[in-house]
Amino acid sequence: MQMADSIVDIERTSRLLRNGDRKSLARAITLAESARGEDRESAARLMDALHSMGSRQSLRIGLTGPPGTGKSTFVDCFGSWLTERGKKIAVLAIDPSSSRTGGSILGDKTRMEQLAQNSNAFVRPSPTRNASGGISHRTRESVYLCEQAGFDIVFIETAGVGQSETSVSEMSDIFVLLLPPAAGDELQGVKRGIMEYADLVLVTKADGDLKRAAGRTRSEYASALHFFSRKRHDPPGRPKVFEISSHQKTGLDIVWEELVALETWRKDNGAWHIVRRRQAIQWLEAAIHESLLEEILGHTEARQLLIETEQKIQRGKIMPAGAALEALRSIRSRWKPVNEY
Repeated sequence: MQMADSIVDIERTSRLLRNGDRKSLARAITLAESARGEDRESAARLMDALHSMGSRQSLRIGLTGPPGTGKSTFVDCFGSWLTERGKKIAVLAIDPSSSRTGGSILGDKTRMEQLAQNSNAFVRPSPTRNASGGISHRTRESVYLCEQAGFDIVFIETAGVGQSETSVSEMSDIFVLLLPPAAGDELQGVKRGIMEYADLVLVTKADGDLKRAAGRTRSEYASALHFFSRKRHDPPGRPKVFEISSHQKTGLDIVWEELVALETWRKDNGAWHIVRRRQAIQWLEAAIHESLLEEILGHTEARQLLIETEQKIQRGKIMPAGAALEALRSIRSRWKPVNEY
């Protein structure tokens, strides 16, 4: 979706967004996601204007887990539980959108029926558009915009595919791994890297016929986590593993208590602010990387050069590493950016 050609009223939009206007937030996120140069510049000015008003901070919670774990059901249930207790919730679902059409394969609003109709919640897919790591820095921009709109908690939910899990952990305050009840052998199927990033592990569907299996799974993961090094600045015994049931709404109070306890510990020990500063630098690097790549690919001559180089690689004429260096030399010598910043 492209923005209208009219000039964005930065002052008015920033004021409305800070007052929690959902339409202004939706338009601002669309502006940030746009590939048009003028929209990107407007989005940057808008975020500068919001920052000058005094930057707000939400609790950023990253969520991941294998497909079928019940992530959306959990977010719908837990988010609704939190709104009943006075919290404002935003949900950004990482959408592995088509690189050809940009279309979504997720139906987050239909799977989060309670939150989609909740006046204290905001649900929005966040497209990857084939970005490296399964996310783009525009996801970070969307998180920031939700924070400035006054949401207390921002959930960043991955589709559980590719590298998006670890990428989301790098923009979250607390990273939660959701796992279904499984046999012991299936423990080997969970990537060690994701386990190492997890701050909290939740075994879902702990009800009915799966209740006993969920208990076994919780014990197995709790034992496995003893072999992992404790994260710096975290209290002993972390990460913890709990059983939850979204359908029966059990375990939600324990999950919230654990999230608050971890947030408080990290703030008291200075780790929270260190991580936030590091995330700001990661945002900068990602923004520069993506903007430069878009700038190059948007130039006809440079794009043609890359196509020719790819064809040579496919025919086995050259090696990728050397081809990349040669392509960059050619681009530097023959091309100047279209847009001067």
